[in-house]
Amino acid sequence: MEIILKKDVVGLGFADDIVTVKNGYGRNYLIPQGMAIVASPAAKKMLAEELKQRAHKLAKIKADAEALAEKINAVSLTIPVKVSAAGAVYGSVNNIQLAEGLAKEGIEIERKIIVLKDVKALGDFEAAVKLHRDVTATLKFTVVPEEA
Repeated sequence: MEIILKKDVVGLGFADDIVTVKNGYGRNYLIPQGMAIVASPAAKKMLAEELKQRAHKLAKIKADAEALAEKINAVSLTIPVKVSAAGAVYGSVNNIQLAEGLAKEGIEIERKIIVLKDVKALGDFEAAVKLHRDVTATLKFTVVPEEA
């Protein structure tokens, strides 16, 4: 089933993308939640006209995302975690901790756009922050033992 996304859906696509999904996922979840509409020929024409009219707005949104990406690339976070006496990390670092660390630096972003692999050790790591379909920032962070 071909649909037009109305909102960004993590793992599927961004708003105004035309994507193919399984019938049940589209009909039972995406469309009732208001995240998508069926991609009929008429809807595709309307989307094309809308995108043409919004081209300058989209350029500004992309420029804002690029400016935010520069800020994020310049930031280096320190994430304190609990460690055992042997130096093993309890749990793992997650995107919530990174979003909170960015908020302390004055950069407010949604935690869902931070893509992070499992971090279960001390050291230096990187996470990707997907700000726009064409703009991805790299967030550098260091995992250190929490002070007692």
